Amino acid sequence: MGNDTLDCRGLACPNPVLQTKSRIEAGDVRRITVLVDNPAAKENVSRFLARSGYLVEDAEVDGVYQVVGVREGKTAIPAISPQVSKTNGETRIAVLVATDRMGTGDDVLGKKLMFNFIATLKEMGSELWRLILVNAGVKLAVEGSESLPALMELDREGVHILVCGTCLNHFDLLEKKQVGETTNMLDVVTALQLADKLISLS
Repeated sequence: MGNDTLDCRGLACPNPVLQTKSRIEAGDVRRITVLVDNPAAKENVSRFLARSGYLVEDAEVDGVYQVVGVREGKTAIPAISPQVSKTNGETRIAVLVATDRMGTGDDVLGKKLMFNFIATLKEMGSELWRLILVNAGVKLAVEGSESLPALMELDREGVHILVCGTCLNHFDLLEKKQVGETTNMLDVVTALQLADKLISLS
């Protein structure tokens, strides 16, 4: 097939990625252009196309992001989330954090507890496989967060941190994110599906 164009403006996460995936799976698409209207969707589509073997370029014109992917030959559609294989049979634990404080009642105490929780996650060792930040949990990964050094340490040690792009957009924090991969709900669902155990804070 030749050139394909998808207009995904106005679509909520993860629809731009899902539509891109469906179009690629439908045939041998050598060149595809995807139009989106927010930075998070641009990052998500760009990352998906890169994982699918495309060379990716993007440009912004009047608030519209144009993501162009080009490749030669056939390329298999990858798993949505990378690094899913087990090492030495280890348990894969995913931690889902949907808040920037732990518990209800006293917010000051709740933020201190969350700070201590994030700082202590490293004690899980290599079993900690994914750390997923959604809703107010994304505030932990941005500039000025007290938990940022601990998250950066986890990132250096190989923990894959997923940060919800729609949530960053909602809180106007996309440009302030300092650690982790801006992601979409398809990546989140896939990570939860592949995990052996889930720890959830909301």
